[in-house]
Amino acid sequence: MASGFFAILDDIAALMDDVAVAAKIATKKTAGILGDDLAVNAEKATGFLSSRELPVLWAITKGSLINKLIIIPIALLLNLFFPVAIKFILVLGGFYLAYEGVEKIVEYFFHSSKEAHQVTAEVKRDEKDAEKAKIKSAVATDFILSVEIVIIALGTVLEESITIQIVTVSIVALLATIGVYGIVAIIVRMDDTGYKLIKRSNDKGFFSMLGHVLVKSLPLIIRILSVVGTIALILVSGGIFVHNIEYFHHIFPNLSSVLKEFALGLAAGLLAVAIVTGGKKVISLFRS
Repeated sequence: MASGFFAILDDIAALMDDVAVAAKIATKKTAGILGDDLAVNAEKATGFLSSRELPVLWAITKGSLINKLIIIPIALLLNLFFPVAIKFILVLGGFYLAYEGVEKIVEYFFHSSKEAHQVTAEVKRDEKDAEKAKIKSAVATDFILSVEIVIIALGTVLEESITIQIVTVSIVALLATIGVYGIVAIIVRMDDTGYKLIKRSNDKGFFSMLGHVLVKSLPLIIRILSVVGTIALILVSGGIFVHNIEYFHHIFPNLSSVLKEFALGLAAGLLAVAIVTGGKKVISLFRS
């Protein structure tokens, strides 16, 4: 009886060793996409009232966890019975990310100036609806990024047993969510931490200086994250096309992979924006 119990413990220990090794490899493989995930989600989780930052971030985090609960079993099943569907889903997701990235660029260069009555209307817009819309957009983007994280993690353990596949992918997905949104939470609360340091130090000494640095740094960090997040969206989308479409994988072999992925993401985004804009115009014509 006792020997059987210890044998089970040995099996569990061996399984955990295998999972630890597999999870380490999978985490390394997904490090790049996690960096992009951080930049994209940090940009999306900012721009709210101070009192709403953490509730909004928690709503996005819950959405991210739900995304992964949906994605992991579907990815495992598709990998077993219909692996080609994974590439198809990734490519569609690539177009969505490219659209989001390029739309921001188009918005910045061509729609940045607004009439006074438009600005007034935006200020008076229902803040709850605007908040819900941004959360929905962030969760949708997280879904695509989560698909890629799960697929990359799964790709590192394809030769392992189904148990190790499930546990490894689940650990990587959980670490990705906690790590990314934990860092985002730290970023968005920088100014509040700074104000508290200034207040507690009576605006004197080292802690006061550190507080002022934190307060002044946040707007700059948000602007940087906005730019980096947009570039990351385009790069991730281009990377999806390069790694999942054979033709794009071999095209321009002498060109830097970063430049190639950015060019493909930009081209896909421009195409997607043109299609969506044209579709909206056609719909408005039919409605009128």
